[in-house]
Amino acid sequence: MRTQRWVATGSGGLDDFAFIDDELPPPGPGEVSIRVRAAGVNPADLKHAKRLTDPSQFPLPIGYEVAGEILELGPDTEIASGGGAVGDGVLAFRVQGGYATAVTVPAGKVFAKPDDLGWPEAANLFLAGSTAADLLRASHAERDETVLMHGASGAVGVALMQMARLRGIRVIGTASAKNFARIREFGGIPVEYGPGLVDRVRSAAPDGVDIALDAAGTDEAIDASLALVADRNRIVTVANPQRAAADGFLALGGAQPESLDFRDAVRSNLVRLASSGDLVVPIARTFPLSEAKAALELVGSGHPGGKVALIPE
Repeated sequence: MRTQRWVATGSGGLDDFAFIDDELPPPGPGEVSIRVRAAGVNPADLKHAKRLTDPSQFPLPIGYEVAGEILELGPDTEIASGGGAVGDGVLAFRVQGGYATAVTVPAGKVFAKPDDLGWPEAANLFLAGSTAADLLRASHAERDETVLMHGASGAVGVALMQMARLRGIRVIGTASAKNFARIREFGGIPVEYGPGLVDRVRSAAPDGVDIALDAAGTDEAIDASLALVADRNRIVTVANPQRAAADGFLALGGAQPESLDFRDAVRSNLVRLASSGDLVVPIARTFPLSEAKAALELVGSGHPGGKVALIPE
């Protein structure tokens, strides 16, 4: 079977992205072929290719998460959530080459899609959702505690606010004033970033802040976290590992063994929360698959207004 897919031919960024025709390998034991109905677009899709320096690693298939329908199952193969049949709706995460019309992936990364979850939403559930859950895990957040979330209007922040609300955790979210409604919609207390941030957070949390979580990566966010949270074991970033190393707090990454194991284990719960309506994935925009470069430019701007998905024509 033929497929169209995006690959990076080098580390030069979008200039080295190519949309090609290719052969889809049939699924072997433990594999599933999926007709892609939507692919999630994330900053990491571009960053990964730009970090590579070994020419033998190219061409690199692009895209980590997809939603679609099972085309074929390998011999004696079930998907991670059990069973699976041709035509079933599924979602998959930490795959390679999701920017495609069809993809063959390990069955252990594939889960049944709830019927009431749209394709773009399903394709964007796992990366942001598992990162948010990992932040709560690593910071040991507990009921009745107060969390300061930097970059709260982004995908990770939106997911985290919803999970925190379910667990009785209060979230103060930094954002621009135009995004205050989004913060409130998902259960947070908005505070505008910029000069005076620390004082505004203290006014919003007169009893203090227990935890600071960072998905923004700015020096302002880190400086505010250090000023507000005494225990550096409860300051966690997914966006500024350099400051974490310099200032003695935790930087999380999906490749770290503990995080990798946790994020894999939490996927079933994320599907359950999305199915029940307790975890909403706001979609800002969809693009045709052929316009992946434009989609990545929007995501790379830092202000997409929600998640972005590619839709094969």
